[in-house]
Amino acid sequence: MSLTSSLYRTHTCGQLRSSEIDQIVKLSGWVHRKRDHGNLVFIDLRDHYGLTQCVIDKDSACFKIAEGLRNETVITLNGKVVKRAAEAVNSKMPTGDIEVVATEIIVQSAAETLPLQVNSNTEFPEETRLTYRFLDLRREKLHSNILLRSKIIASIRRRMIEQDFTEFQTPILTSSSPEGARDFLVPSRMHPGQFYALPQAPQQFKQLLMVSGFDRYFQIAPCFRDEDARADRSPGEFYQLDFEMSFVTQDDVFAAIEPVITGVFNEFANGRTVSPYPYPRITYHDAMLKYGCDKPDLRNPLIITDVSEVFKDSEFGIFAKAVIAGSVVRAIPAPKTSTQPRSFFEKLNSWAQDQGMPGLGYIRFDNQEASGPIAKFLDKDRLGQLKKQANLEDGDAIFFVCDKEDKAAKLAGQVRTKIGQELDLIEQNAFKFCWVVDFPMFELDEDTKKIDFSHNPFSMPQGGLKALETQDPLTIKAYQYDIVCNGIELSSGAIRNHLPEVMYKAFAIAGYAKEEVEERFGGLLNAFKYGAPPHGGCAPGIDRIVMLLADEPNLREIIAFPLNQQAQDLLMQAPSAVPSDRLKELHIQIKLPPKVSAA
Repeated sequence: MSLTSSLYRTHTCGQLRSSEIDQIVKLSGWVHRKRDHGNLVFIDLRDHYGLTQCVIDKDSACFKIAEGLRNETVITLNGKVVKRAAEAVNSKMPTGDIEVVATEIIVQSAAETLPLQVNSNTEFPEETRLTYRFLDLRREKLHSNILLRSKIIASIRRRMIEQDFTEFQTPILTSSSPEGARDFLVPSRMHPGQFYALPQAPQQFKQLLMVSGFDRYFQIAPCFRDEDARADRSPGEFYQLDFEMSFVTQDDVFAAIEPVITGVFNEFANGRTVSPYPYPRITYHDAMLKYGCDKPDLRNPLIITDVSEVFKDSEFGIFAKAVIAGSVVRAIPAPKTSTQPRSFFEKLNSWAQDQGMPGLGYIRFDNQEASGPIAKFLDKDRLGQLKKQANLEDGDAIFFVCDKEDKAAKLAGQVRTKIGQELDLIEQNAFKFCWVVDFPMFELDEDTKKIDFSHNPFSMPQGGLKALETQDPLTIKAYQYDIVCNGIELSSGAIRNHLPEVMYKAFAIAGYAKEEVEERFGGLLNAFKYGAPPHGGCAPGIDRIVMLLADEPNLREIIAFPLNQQAQDLLMQAPSAVPSDRLKELHIQIKLPPKVSAA
């Protein structure tokens, strides 16, 4: 980076090396750290590019200025580059062979007493960090994470263009869409009583682009959902690599995106291994059965088994009666644990009870013998069947959960993860990808007992219109798929439903009248009536990709200006009240809940 004629600097603070010794230079930046040794003041000067050590002698005209500088004050410093003494060389700094002897210091902007320290890794409360986010972003780790995010997005963009995708921008002000979360609504001044919605995803627009004759679309798309915060989900907005393709099958979509995702992860893996493509494909049914969730972490080698038949009509009455009543029994192996002390099993049992389970039954297999609280209730044939089904060897143990199918899957998944962690079985420094495919098209709402879409309402059902007309809706699968990495869902996607008659029928099953479908999705439906290509796509989440590559468990660490857990921007003080005249202009009257108005 050349800055030879700059008013503020000739070099950046990460640029100087031994080759610049004896040069007169000008640097500008923040006082990162100051060390006063009486006759000498050392200043580590920091900018976006790095650190340079500067030294000011007591005989220097700028010594008094240096003595009075607070950390984070912005200065411009003139001086001469000199070689450090051998014992003072800092091999951990790129500029560690040299220092700058200052002859002039100009204070550009003085800093007040800091509410948080920039030059340390000390943890500060979230409220402090977000209120003073501009200071937080100066800290090395967070600064690096935001730069990493930018580089990852640039890499994704480059790789998508290399795959012949064209970048588009879709509207931010649009209409409401059933994407599974609450919309953020924007009142219309020109149309009293009517509202725009911020897009939960560019779903309809990207489909309309395919109907418009464009072939491969993508964008780094902002999406808005009014939902509660989680560690891996922002409460307000997030970004995704949104893309769509015409005249494609599910296999074509996979073949297009796998090289992009794998390439990005390989580029930024920093020594970690990345599973090659094509990624393994796991049906939703098998994911729930074998891994206990639809986001399987393949770094964990444990496989859950359904052993309901082993316990059916057995002498273990609790499980036997439950199976007859419609429950299932899931078994989770614990390799090479049969000789573990009793405390190991009791610890897992206590953990299970803390999670709301009644406990964890188990059996140990050792020297052709079975032991444990459940073993005595199973005869030799059933124990042999169990051992074979669960692929157990002598020296292994196995744990059990019993409940209705959906709940049993969830509980077994939790146990699988816990055992994997306790036995240190989860592979470290690795990224393992898979596709989860064949999601159910519909699901039953347990509260309302009504059928609703289980995933994406715009997906093509497997079997098309015939399946919708002849099958039990809860047995219909859709051309829907997720990319999962290390147990984290990176993306959901689908081959789209591009036929009006199929769309009407699918929405009718979910309880939408034809008139309602036309009112809510008239633009998309109308387009389909004028020739729509078969099309499909996907939308990997940018934030989650960056979280994985930055090895950060919380979104706050990879977003420049995140909202807090209560969906507030503490820096800009949003959301905030709006003046009454502005509300009047928008034809809005505020009616607060009683407890709020009383306050």
